[in-house]
Amino acid sequence: MTRIGVLSDTHGLLDKRVLEHFKDVDEIWHAGDIGSEDVLRRLRESKPTRAVYGNMDSGDVRYTLSEFYRFRVEDVNVLMTHIGGYPGHYNPWLLPIFRKALEQHEDPNQRIDLFVCGHSHILKVQYDSQFKFLTMNPGAAGKQGWQPCQTLLRFTIDGTKIDNLEVIELEKL
Repeated sequence: MTRIGVLSDTHGLLDKRVLEHFKDVDEIWHAGDIGSEDVLRRLRESKPTRAVYGNMDSGDVRYTLSEFYRFRVEDVNVLMTHIGGYPGHYNPWLLPIFRKALEQHEDPNQRIDLFVCGHSHILKVQYDSQFKFLTMNPGAAGKQGWQPCQTLLRFTIDGTKIDNLEVIELEKL
């Protein structure tokens, strides 16, 4: 079993409460708009960290990360990017990737089981029955934006099972 902590849209602020909530995870995933190399460094010092850059990232953050990150945790194939959308409202440039993965869904190396994105600052977890994967957007862990609180996700992956999902809300600083 692998314990995962997911965040997005820190915009240069890594609230110490994030690391407290992620102290027992095995990996941290950041879905973009990190905001500074310091935030990325602090996450990596805390736990193994997977991340993509967001549209507001520049400099070292953009040059050390990619826009898309495909990886596998246990038996779950993950695609992470910053600007993604949600079922029925995806960014159009993602649709060919999703269609190809669906066509090859029986191939365990080609399918997408979990799609993670950020950007909207709106926490949303939803199964996409068309493309047959779970979508996750952890909302925003930073204080920039209109959202009423900072949000994070925590969950486990056990083989092919994505389980024990927790929504964490932090009072906005």
